Amino acid sequence: MAEVTGPGAGVRRRMLLRSFAVQGSWNYQTLIGTGLAFVLVPALRDVYRGDADGLRAALGRHAELFNSHPYLAAVAAGAIARLEADRVPAETVARFKAAVRGSLGTLGDRLVWLMWRPMSVLLGVSLVLAGAAWWIGALAFLGVFNALHLWMRAWGLKAGLRDGLQIGGTLRGVPFQRLGDRAAQIGALLAGFAAALAAAPRGSHAWEWGAGLVAGVLGIALGRRVRAVAAGAMVLALLAGLVLART
Repeated sequence: MAEVTGPGAGVRRRMLLRSFAVQGSWNYQTLIGTGLAFVLVPALRDVYRGDADGLRAALGRHAELFNSHPYLAAVAAGAIARLEADRVPAETVARFKAAVRGSLGTLGDRLVWLMWRPMSVLLGVSLVLAGAAWWIGALAFLGVFNALHLWMRAWGLKAGLRDGLQIGGTLRGVPFQRLGDRAAQIGALLAGFAAALAAAPRGSHAWEWGAGLVAGVLGIALGRRVRAVAAGAMVLALLAGLVLART
């Protein structure tokens, strides 16, 4: 695999910081296209140093329509910066952008919005319901959610700069699917705990935790293929725990 080339460390650092504002100019005409151009400005200034017309033309090309998950936009920005540094023809860069924008959006939406964020919320809620202070639950949510968020931005920019046109193969090698599945399983476990802790009376911690544990384990063990059975088992386990807690 080729070493990281093109923009230096200072340029990469500025690109990473700018990636947090990639949605700052979101609009219906270009979506996050102008935000992507904003992220690319340090790299384009480096590539087109002394060529004002070339820089203006490149900014115009990259301010056009583009969309992806905001955290994975760093992957596209890094790869585009690599292509610009390698002086790849503009038509090839445009085709690359069209090819990756859909996949980056789908991948990020499924992993972050549908699996990681619910799991992080359930973790914070479960801690509060278990008796922790509200700020501990908030810190747990922020810490767990942003651990993946910040990693996706930093890793994505580095991988894009390193691999350029080959970034598709790199993305296929990262176990995003497995990570999402694990997050969904942990979310099921936490949902069982949260439901039991919310519904059970105070002072019955043994039954609360027992019902939550049974519901969560059943949800994980039975999996998606028998979702209806799993849901029924979770409800029965929860009801049993609540009845026992009241006797």
